[in-house]
Amino acid sequence: MAFARNLKRILIALLVIAATAVLVYFGDGLNPVWPLMWFAPLPVLWFAAHSSWWEAAIAAYVAWLLGFLNMYHYFHLLDSLWFRVYPFVALLVTIGVLLFRLMVRRRAAWNALVAFPAVWVSFEYLLNRTTSGGTAGSLAYTQLHFLPFLQLASITGPWGMSFLMLLFPSAIAIWIHLRKSDPGPARRVLVLTIALLSAVLGFGAARLSEPPPDHEANVGLIASDQSDNVDTASAGPDAERLLRAYAEVAQNLAAEGAQILVLPEKIAVAADPGTASVDAIFQSLAEKTGATIVVGLLHVVPPDKYNEARVYTSGAAPLSYDKEHMLPPFESNLKPGVTRTLLRKPSGTWGVAICKDMDFTQLSRSYGQADTGLMLVPAWDFNLDRSWHGHIAVMRGVENGFSIVRVAKNGYLTVSDDRGRIVAETRSDAAPFATLIAAVPTVHDETLYLKWGDWFAWLTVGILAVSLLRALFTRPEASAGS
Repeated sequence: MAFARNLKRILIALLVIAATAVLVYFGDGLNPVWPLMWFAPLPVLWFAAHSSWWEAAIAAYVAWLLGFLNMYHYFHLLDSLWFRVYPFVALLVTIGVLLFRLMVRRRAAWNALVAFPAVWVSFEYLLNRTTSGGTAGSLAYTQLHFLPFLQLASITGPWGMSFLMLLFPSAIAIWIHLRKSDPGPARRVLVLTIALLSAVLGFGAARLSEPPPDHEANVGLIASDQSDNVDTASAGPDAERLLRAYAEVAQNLAAEGAQILVLPEKIAVAADPGTASVDAIFQSLAEKTGATIVVGLLHVVPPDKYNEARVYTSGAAPLSYDKEHMLPPFESNLKPGVTRTLLRKPSGTWGVAICKDMDFTQLSRSYGQADTGLMLVPAWDFNLDRSWHGHIAVMRGVENGFSIVRVAKNGYLTVSDDRGRIVAETRSDAAPFATLIAAVPTVHDETLYLKWGDWFAWLTVGILAVSLLRALFTRPEASAGS
């Protein structure tokens, strides 16, 4: 009998691990199936509620580590980064599950409800503030296609989205475990969670139904993935040849009505005093067409190198923006920028950033505080991450009330509005020179996140602190369940 019971328990544990691993594998990662992440933690949380702490720990750690294999190939390309990141992330998940287990077995239903989300979101926020990854690991990005839910970012940033996603399976697990032994709290926890989610989705639906603003601009996007154009063209004849090819395509888009033309990140090297030849090409084009042109360059000003976006407008000297957030190790030799670049136009204020800059909430929020209605973003992705990393920027627009024009080599040419809707999009390998023209709103929209910042992240840190204090100093009650 003992053997049969042990075998049954082992089989249940294996099924739980497999279920959560599969849900995480397909619900997160480079191409997530967004509904799956709402249920991914549920098998492990259910198992933890009636298991020993070490059984719960093993199940949680193994399940999430297996699920995170969805990112193995991608991060293995980045200097074997997977091995340095995901075992630690799985450990954080395990801590969250164990805190949930402790609270639910003490019948502290409300503390159990917030325990797992508080651990995870506090971790997400710490990463955003202290590492080069910014918000890239946030679970909120799995929900970019769930537009009503995405609108929550305009209030809480990504933190509220991740919190509510993990609150939902926590509530179900609590209800399952306590519905017989403590039905009142179990029912209230579930009802409150469903009511909160309903309110969030109602807010999102109302926000999406608002009419679009009147002011728009026609944007033209250009990128080339031709084999000889994929890397940054070296200074001199190679750079001039490629830039003139881009300029020819840009002139054709301007003739079709594009008022803003955006090219990718680091198209070519421009070494002082060689920027004069680059400026001559695009400044003359701006004067001829009246368009604003943004060009990504690797600008060498000995002894420094900058990942730069140069901005050309008719009747004005070129402006520049230097990328602030570099991608290690590939850009560790580049000097980060420290200033914003803003263009005041009749249709609104336009801002400039570059690729990875959009992974960070602080930089985009500073542009939002300057009433920016449109962000122009040269970029360069890795093909494999064209959807995941290419669309992270979309959430910055929802948070801070601006549209985004993002143009990536080895990625997507994407135009999105301040509700996170993809206005237009095409792949950069769709043609030798892939192009896209779209009309995009340029009016800034005030958001609560813009006014209050990371208030919800700090609230979550406070909730976690209270949960830990309760775990340390509250005497346990009789355990519920087996």
